[in-house]
Amino acid sequence: MAEPTTDNVSPTFDVFVGLGSNLGDREGSLQAAIRQLREQEGIEVLRESSLIETAPVDSPDGAGMFLNGVVWLRTALPAHSLLGVLLDIERALGRDRADQPRNAPRTIDLDLLLYGQEQIDEPDLEVPHPRMHEREFVLWPLLQIASTLKDPKTGEPYATAYARLKEERSPASS
Repeated sequence: MAEPTTDNVSPTFDVFVGLGSNLGDREGSLQAAIRQLREQEGIEVLRESSLIETAPVDSPDGAGMFLNGVVWLRTALPAHSLLGVLLDIERALGRDRADQPRNAPRTIDLDLLLYGQEQIDEPDLEVPHPRMHEREFVLWPLLQIASTLKDPKTGEPYATAYARLKEERSPASS
C-alpha cells in the first residue's frame, strides 16, 4: 500500500482583514461583511475585534466618523482570490470604487492587512498593508485579537508600533 501524500493539500494562511464604514448603517454593514465572510467556501472566521469609532484619516472634508474593526480568518485561498472575495463583498454591500477619489466616504471598506507571513508587492495588492503600522484604528483592533503579531517585513511587534503611535500623539509633558 502506498504511503499517503500531502501533495494535494493546500497550505492554509492566517489572514487579517481590516473593516471600516462611514456611510449609512455602519455597524450593519460591518456585520453583513463578516456574515458574508463566514458564508464563503474556503474561509473560516476565527476571531473578530470589537468595533471602534474613529475620525476619518486622509478623507475629504465632511467625511463622517468611521466604525473600524479587524477579523482573523484562516483560508487556503490564494491572496489574489481572497482579494477578489473582499471586493465582491464590498460591491454586494453597495460600495462602488469606480470614479471615487481615494478615501472617499464608503459603506464598507475591506483591507487585506496580513496574509500569513507573506510579503506581496504588486500593483493591485500590497501585503502587509503598507500603512497599517501608522494607523491606530487598524492596530488597536488587530492587537485585541492577536496581541503577539509581528510585521513580516521588519519583525517589529505591532504592539510596539501601536505604543509608538500613542506616544507620538500624546501631548509632551513639561
